[in-house]
Amino acid sequence: VNLRAVTSWVGIARLLAIVLSCLAFSLVASTGEYKTTYGTWCMFTWCFCFAVTLLVILLELLELYPKLPISWDDFTSAFSMLAALMVFTTSVVYPSTSIGSPCSTHCAQKAVATTASCLCFLAYALEVGLTRAKPGDISSFLSTVPGLLKVFEVYVACLIFSLLDNFSSVPGLQWCVAVYSICFIITLLIIIFTIGRCLAYIPCPLEKMLVGYSALALVMYITATVIWPYYNFSNKTRPNPCNSDCAWNKHLGVTFLTIFNLIAYLVDLIYSTRMVFI
Repeated sequence: VNLRAVTSWVGIARLLAIVLSCLAFSLVASTGEYKTTYGTWCMFTWCFCFAVTLLVILLELLELYPKLPISWDDFTSAFSMLAALMVFTTSVVYPSTSIGSPCSTHCAQKAVATTASCLCFLAYALEVGLTRAKPGDISSFLSTVPGLLKVFEVYVACLIFSLLDNFSSVPGLQWCVAVYSICFIITLLIIIFTIGRCLAYIPCPLEKMLVGYSALALVMYITATVIWPYYNFSNKTRPNPCNSDCAWNKHLGVTFLTIFNLIAYLVDLIYSTRMVFI
């Protein structure tokens, strides 16, 4: 038994994340008000993060993780980053969609669940900070800044896909969707190959290839950042009323998420260039 799995700072952060995520989904389950699309997403996030974090702690506690055919440090780094992003999104989505103004039913449970979700995000963020690679250390790629950014880029692309609706009739919008899809697939493959220890079998200078891909993805996202709002907002005003299912709001959300990923790919390119050439 490896007691450091629960007594180290990383282990303590994981235990806090387990307790807080369990508290969040238990309180929301007690209200019975989670059967909407957003409520289902929130419950899935808390339950998924709870289950995987518990599994991680058990595997480290019993020292079984070396038997797995994966890069354990890359897996835990990628998961902690993903969990932080998912719980952060849930901490924003749940109160904005489930707690009315004024609140009508189960107000105390919903408020405590929201607070627990926010604290759970801080626990995962703490784990990301504790496991992030130090400058010059590239033994675990997904714990470096470029590696963590790749998890961020994939997650933001998933959010973009969830907001896409009618784009099939406009070639410019079709190009934007192609940009989101191509960059999502390639970045996801990089993450999967890294965790599966498959990158070493690629017969080319891998580090330079990743820099080249980051530069290409940045250029593609620059075009999407210009084309998407041009076709969706040119000579168009926001309808009134416009709720959460309004196409105009979804297009605005895709615009901001595109900008976020553009910034992420820019920072990714800067850090990757420094790691490889400097």
